[in-house]
Amino acid sequence: MRQVPELSLLSYVNGNQQEKKQFVDQLMLGLKDYGFIILVDHTITDELIKKSYQLVEKFFHLPTETKMKYVCPKGGGQRGYTAFGVEHAKYTETPDLKEFWHVGREVPAGHRFADFYPNNIWPEEVEGFEKTLSLLFENLHQTSLYLLEAIGLGLDLPQDYFAKRIDEGNSILRPIYYPPLGKVAIPGAVRSAAHEDINLITILMGATSSGLELLDRDGKWLPVETKEGQLVVDSGDMLQRITNGVIPATTHRVVNPEDAGSARFSMPFFVHPNPDVTLECIPSCRGEGEKYPPINSHQFLLQRLNEIGLKDAK
Repeated sequence: MRQVPELSLLSYVNGNQQEKKQFVDQLMLGLKDYGFIILVDHTITDELIKKSYQLVEKFFHLPTETKMKYVCPKGGGQRGYTAFGVEHAKYTETPDLKEFWHVGREVPAGHRFADFYPNNIWPEEVEGFEKTLSLLFENLHQTSLYLLEAIGLGLDLPQDYFAKRIDEGNSILRPIYYPPLGKVAIPGAVRSAAHEDINLITILMGATSSGLELLDRDGKWLPVETKEGQLVVDSGDMLQRITNGVIPATTHRVVNPEDAGSARFSMPFFVHPNPDVTLECIPSCRGEGEKYPPINSHQFLLQRLNEIGLKDAK
């Protein structure tokens, strides 16, 4: 059976030139072949991961009326809480069986991106939520810099190509709660219907139970299994677009469990470029011609958010 490749990020961060090159080669091969790789080690501590999940679980177990206080007033689920059954996959109106929270980048008043980034919302009922998830956001951003630097090297780009384009990017940390199915069953619905991610790359910080599957190149669904503390990385629509399909955005889903009484928590980090970046074909990927016309990254994001039910995004 095919299996998603497992790589050591620390071999890139701390390794010699040969080890760095080997990581780049393995990363590019994994993303081209599967659209997914697994990091068996990285720079985020187990303590931070566990603490984050503990606090997220506390929040999602609050009463619904309490959680609804934290819906983003600017709409589109940009920050704070998005209720159960709001989001759906592209090309379907059946809602996913999940609710989630968004933590984004904050910038000071007068910043060039102030109009794009609303302030974060923090639940007062969960002590340490803001401090812990803010730290996690910054750690995941640093991890994304390492990964995109390696991808850039694999695409014959300058070492700082992606760093300059995501240094103040519209990235999102999304803790997700999939409640027990016995309480929330909707005919024909699954925890997360088949979809591709919108962004450059996604870093998924484990999950409390299995269920993640990718659509392999042979058209079969392949489970993505990880051990505690590992990270899953996948490529999104924006990366597919700028690489002219050299690195594809792989379809994936979260299937319903056999045990209708089991819940699931997960925490993906969606890596986005700065909102003024133009998504355009990388020279080394042009081949016989560009498949996608250039488009502003923020406009592309809004287009995709509307397609998945977050229609009030601006």
